[in-house]
Amino acid sequence: MNRDIDKEIHNEAHGMTSIVKTVARFLMGIIFIFGAYIILYGHLTPGGGFAGGIILACGYILLTMSFGKEIGLRKLTDNWASILDNTGALLFLVIGLLGFTAGSFFLNFLGKGNIFDLFSAGTIPLNNIAIGIKVLASVFAVFIALSIFGRVVSDYVEDEEV
Repeated sequence: MNRDIDKEIHNEAHGMTSIVKTVARFLMGIIFIFGAYIILYGHLTPGGGFAGGIILACGYILLTMSFGKEIGLRKLTDNWASILDNTGALLFLVIGLLGFTAGSFFLNFLGKGNIFDLFSAGTIPLNNIAIGIKVLASVFAVFIALSIFGRVVSDYVEDEEV
């Protein structure tokens, strides 16, 4: 897996320059760790599923813009983005429906822990994970759709002008 990216860093035909690719490769780990942190600790600090999902999607967008569409789609294909998008929505719905076991929709069915502990918020971290997955997949899918659609439209307009 790393050999593919090592080859792509020096491949000037796809993506940007080797400097941008090297910096993007360094930042990818930091972005993904920070996005996961924002999602998991969203009930204790500012952030949550939406903010963390946007950060994770920006990591994939940076990868795609730096290395080219082929590498970006190799790491997260449009089919997998659709599957993750639907899974995140379904997981969020299931968590809400499991609240019926405690009495009403989205009611906390997990025990409350100690204040300021990671497991102190009941179902909120589970909701953050579900929303983070959904937002990550949705934003990346929109980016891919717009980047592909934009090229198709511009090619169509250029063909009409000729």
